[in-house]
Amino acid sequence: MSPCKMKVVHISKNDLAGGAARAAYRLHKGLQRIGHDSAMFVESRASDDPCVAEFQKPMDIPSLVRRGLRQLRISRDFNRYRQSRPAGYELFSDDRSPYASAVHKQMPACQVINLHWIPGLIDYQSFFTRVPRSTPIVWTLHDLNPLTGGCHYDLGCGRYADHCGSCPQLGSSDPRDLSYNVWSRKHRFLSMVSPSRLHFVTPSKWLARQVRRSPFLGRFPVCTIPYGLDLEELAPRPRDSVRDLLGIPRDARVLLFVAEDIANRRKGFNHLVEALRKCAREIPSLLLLSLGQNKPRVQLPIPCVHVGSINNDRFLSMVYSAADLFAICSMQDNLPNTVLEAMACGIASVGTAVGGIPDMVRDGVNGLTVAATDAGALADAITGLLNNRVRCWEMGANARRIALQEYSLELQARRYAELYASIV
Repeated sequence: MSPCKMKVVHISKNDLAGGAARAAYRLHKGLQRIGHDSAMFVESRASDDPCVAEFQKPMDIPSLVRRGLRQLRISRDFNRYRQSRPAGYELFSDDRSPYASAVHKQMPACQVINLHWIPGLIDYQSFFTRVPRSTPIVWTLHDLNPLTGGCHYDLGCGRYADHCGSCPQLGSSDPRDLSYNVWSRKHRFLSMVSPSRLHFVTPSKWLARQVRRSPFLGRFPVCTIPYGLDLEELAPRPRDSVRDLLGIPRDARVLLFVAEDIANRRKGFNHLVEALRKCAREIPSLLLLSLGQNKPRVQLPIPCVHVGSINNDRFLSMVYSAADLFAICSMQDNLPNTVLEAMACGIASVGTAVGGIPDMVRDGVNGLTVAATDAGALADAITGLLNNRVRCWEMGANARRIALQEYSLELQARRYAELYASIV
């Protein structure tokens, strides 16, 4: 147990739905495990955890009217770009919430607030002007959104480092478009917060560098604490038994791809498809195993097995353990939970050298990294490892060892506990 027990409330859009939510929930459980009083406050609850409280929308007439008017204003601003916005981009989020100060009024009492993924739940103006000055805030960033005018990944745009506007993700040429207005409001509200009250945590070194570039977040302290996993729940399982359960031939060479939404072009599934078309003939009995909400809808020259979304870590470990190799093909990413999950299950990875992926995939040790969008290099890396099972197995063993040394839930929780103690 940590020497000073603290009461921490984690605020998150969800508790289990999505990678950021699962990361927040895992941290919450890790803090409980080392003796802290941790709770979550969410808009939408999926777990049966009694320490997760769900926001209750006020249903009295004045609240309904105010919420409706706020939602109308937000929707009206977004609707201007409904026709111009290019396909294939992911969420674009506002700094405003229809709930305004109602969320703050229901928040459980605590010594430390830990924000996580909050778009649509937390209203920046209401929250940062109403939280007591005596309550420090830790904000764990799961993507770029708090730095930007609305996007969650800028895909190299870089405008947020100056000011947003003429946003390519809105299909806009207006320098004072919605992205400019969102960015300007974030700048205004966060500039009113003292650096002693707000501390940022990034899971990856890459995201910490982006925070330091930000005109309005760069003045706040930031540190890097990687995600942690329950390495007993997420652990290698008997491969043949799992393959029998999933209907996968025992002698297949199985490549795993995981994404909440395979259609999200940032996840790079199209590049993986191109790579598989190049290497399919060179790898005997190659099979693609995929996990996520949407089944791949492309024709491939190899068999495919798709598993839907899984929120239970033990079941998740079974799917990972059925694979020989994991592929992470993101064009931009923070510290994908999927790579850590593969490592925890003793699976080597082939990944793009972007964002926080090289923090985890050490080239030549527990996997191989290639340049983003280089389908030829990706194909060569997949072929080289799946056709050399001894090397692939050795890299998988290294992955499990690194996970045990660096990515345990207890280690992550202790690092957060030390941070909380330093700012309370």
